Amino acid sequence: MTLGNFVAEQDRWPLWLAVALGAGAAGYFTLPVEPSLPLGWAAVVLGLGAAVITIKWHWRLGLVAALLLGFGLAKLREAAVTTPVLDHALVTHLTGRIASLEPREQGVRVVLDDIRSGALPQPPRRVRVALRSGGDFRPGEWLSLTARLDTPPPPSEPGANDLGRSLFFQSIGAVGFAYGKARVIVPACDPDWRQRIGATVEELRLGMTRRIQTVLPGSTGGIASALITGERGGISDEDEEALRDAGLAHVLAIAGLHMALVGGGIFWLLRAVLAAIPALALNYPIKKWAAAGALAAGSFYLVASGASPSSVRAFVMLACVMVAVLLDRPALSMRSLALAAAILLVLRPEAIAEPGFQMSFAAVAGLVAVAEWEMRRERSTPRGAVYRYAHGIVMTSLVGSLATLPYAMFHFDRATHYAVLGNLIAMPVMGFWVMPAAALSVALMPLGLESGPLHLLGQGIAVMVAMGRWVSGLPGAVSTAPAMPLSALILISLGGLWLAIWQMRWRWWGLVPFAAGAVLAWLAPLPDMLVAGDGATVALRGADGKLHFLRKPRDKYAARDWLRRDGDVRDIEDAVGLPGLKCDGLGCVAKGRMVIAASLRPEAFLEDCIRAGVVVSAATADCQGPAVVIDGAAARSGEGWAIRLAPTPSAVSVRSYRGTRPWTVNTAE
Repeated sequence: MTLGNFVAEQDRWPLWLAVALGAGAAGYFTLPVEPSLPLGWAAVVLGLGAAVITIKWHWRLGLVAALLLGFGLAKLREAAVTTPVLDHALVTHLTGRIASLEPREQGVRVVLDDIRSGALPQPPRRVRVALRSGGDFRPGEWLSLTARLDTPPPPSEPGANDLGRSLFFQSIGAVGFAYGKARVIVPACDPDWRQRIGATVEELRLGMTRRIQTVLPGSTGGIASALITGERGGISDEDEEALRDAGLAHVLAIAGLHMALVGGGIFWLLRAVLAAIPALALNYPIKKWAAAGALAAGSFYLVASGASPSSVRAFVMLACVMVAVLLDRPALSMRSLALAAAILLVLRPEAIAEPGFQMSFAAVAGLVAVAEWEMRRERSTPRGAVYRYAHGIVMTSLVGSLATLPYAMFHFDRATHYAVLGNLIAMPVMGFWVMPAAALSVALMPLGLESGPLHLLGQGIAVMVAMGRWVSGLPGAVSTAPAMPLSALILISLGGLWLAIWQMRWRWWGLVPFAAGAVLAWLAPLPDMLVAGDGATVALRGADGKLHFLRKPRDKYAARDWLRRDGDVRDIEDAVGLPGLKCDGLGCVAKGRMVIAASLRPEAFLEDCIRAGVVVSAATADCQGPAVVIDGAAARSGEGWAIRLAPTPSAVSVRSYRGTRPWTVNTAE
């Protein structure tokens, strides 16, 4: 690794600006306390100043500028979306305007804004409510309903997925479900222009989703909607699991494959049609016309699909290619990817923490790096079209699976092993049957003639799902592993970026942090004991190395997530009980390295304080003596706890891990 290598690859330097931008945004989210708004503005101003200096005088400030901008933009984004967060459960009557609807297998889930409720002096900007029956509601309408609202759920344990933070950046400060039926009322105020545009887009997407699911009911319609409008609420758990375990989960998230098939297909079709007209082909730039048409089609697809991070990334890359055609310039794939990442991080800095963003960009970065390598190596004897097509699918599946493996293990604690096989047999169906039928369905919707193409689409989806079920049913299709620490993922990501961005031999130094991250993930210690926020759901690690619930857990969500993050495929019922555990009406006691007590009543809590080394209780009482004491108040205020028993008992709460941030609430009272 020499300075000469660095200078020789100066054309790759700009790619690190997107990495630094993301690192700055990630740095904001790792802070234990919320920075002030003036600090965010100062970071943006200093970052812009450093960027000007970089452009005019000195390149070395480029990374500093990107880091400052990433941090400052993340803080400004928080200030733009901030909302009061409900700090306790309540039942209230409320009214609100429908910002978006998501059809589910049963009922519909709505996001309401402009909330009005007498029980909420400072209502959240938005709430998300599940309705048992969707009625015929439309975005922009006002609803009146009675609902049970609660705090957005915190992570199940320190380091787990923080759904509350994700909802906060959608300005959602409460979640819940409605009692009875909601009814449409007269609007309390007129919408502004942004709300009117948002309602128009949502109504377009909802209308398309309903027309799809009218022709294709059930899970097939849910998958069709996911492919066209990005709405995944109607997909059955069985179909989603089959596609995921077969390595085909990417077909449900609108990304590069979908955008390439739509944009590339429109480009090819328009160019072929125009080329068939000699008067146009000989006198006009029909290739540029086709590129403009493909860009327009991609723009519509982006809007109709909801503009998820993966679809924005794919659209920016498609736009770079088509604009390059319009300007008679070559398209630079890795730079297109970096540009897409930068645009998305400027608009939504919180995307840096989302699995969709991480997995999407990791997969494409790996694919582009391999494509660049293949372009530089010497060519052998030309191969036939069938070989090239099969080779492309195999390499795409293999590289994409390997590139996203660390992120799948970090976020979902599982890996698929037959992704290459699944994609090899399913991608021809996707490319030549499913997506063309989907595109034809959308094209004929304005004429009301979408029924035939949708039935054809449904048949293609059925074939693809059948293939997914067969592959996912093969022995050893999926493996699970305990959750890896964030530090391991950061090291693996840095190593992967070093491998993907540089092109000379010094790129292989990226294997060092990559290997260090893998070792750190392998050796990461697991908690010996977990306590949910209710104080009654408790799991203890047994001599077999697995978690065991002391009693049937009340908090089923936390219990399932604990098992998943532990790499444990058992059902909750199979994980209840532990050898040597004694339970009665007052609580449970486990004897091993030390006495562990989980009390249900205050009188048992006081007795356990005398003899136990770790005491957990759903009740609230004073206790002196044990190394770790978690009573009901501590369980609620801590939002859950992870306990280590060796070398000395210690406990870390979910609340302390999350820090004092706007998306956390004070639950001590």
